[in-house]
Amino acid sequence: MYERMLNKQEVPTFDDLIRYSGESGPLWLALDKYMEDNFQASRQIRFPYGNKYGWSTKYSIKSKHICDVFAENGGFAALFQISDKAVATIYDELGAYAKEVWADKSPCASGGWIEFRVLNEEQLLDLKKIIHAKVTVRGK
Repeated sequence: MYERMLNKQEVPTFDDLIRYSGESGPLWLALDKYMEDNFQASRQIRFPYGNKYGWSTKYSIKSKHICDVFAENGGFAALFQISDKAVATIYDELGAYAKEVWADKSPCASGGWIEFRVLNEEQLLDLKKIIHAKVTVRGK
């Protein structure tokens, strides 16, 4: 589980990424709809950050990068930077998994990089809260 699409020679479609995510595909589609409905986010399929990360969908608002969502065999993971200030606004509302992900962040500036794997509805709801805080809290 969690194998990513690593073949740079075969550019996937968004539907390919969703299919690869297996049972978590509908959760990714719900995230995609959330990003479009709430932020009018654009998406771009790309192969960022080097060979071990694989294919992703980059979500942006205008030119501002929000996150990359990586297709994984049976799941997906969002990778992004977020400030301590943004997380502080929602931290008490988050579930145990989200708090664990935040505790394990890679520190960067006044926050950190997190990789948030989504396998169930609770994790998706927490990811939406985190993304909302990232987009709306000043001093990101």
